[in-house]
Amino acid sequence: MKKIILYIAVSIDGRIAEPGGCTDFLSEYPVTEEMNYGYKAFFDSVDTLIMGGRTYRELDTMDAMGAYKDKAVYVISHYDWHGKDNVHFITGNVANRIAALRNEPGKDIWLFGGGELISMLLEAGLVDEIQLFHIPTILGKGIPLFPEQPTDSKWTFTGSIPYPNGVLGVTYQKKQ
Repeated sequence: MKKIILYIAVSIDGRIAEPGGCTDFLSEYPVTEEMNYGYKAFFDSVDTLIMGGRTYRELDTMDAMGAYKDKAVYVISHYDWHGKDNVHFITGNVANRIAALRNEPGKDIWLFGGGELISMLLEAGLVDEIQLFHIPTILGKGIPLFPEQPTDSKWTFTGSIPYPNGVLGVTYQKKQ
């Protein structure tokens, strides 16, 4: 069975984006050859991405979807914008459809964001691993990582990596 892995940057105060969805706070911490936060290895370990509609629109507007052209991308949305190439839209039975994706052959699944989708999949018990990259910034306002998380879940700390630029990567596995 494929694992669903949340791999995401988050401010010290638990925000994944500024008000309005902007992620400019990440610009001081780019993924580079020298400082890639394990991104390349992680990216190679997945063949599927799951993201919310707002995240997709933001990436599509920035012309950033090309970076994921070799991956299957599933967008959870209220609207079906008629997928193109590798992009598919899930508009109903989200938990069932994503549970079915886990059972398909292949590599793991990257839970890309945003906060509402993350909470929905945590609620459904579909997230297996969390890789958080704490950015040494306090935003004060913005989109929380876990907005109104309705259920309690338990996680096991499996490791951390401090980076010279102040970013701290922390990994958790879901307790069985």
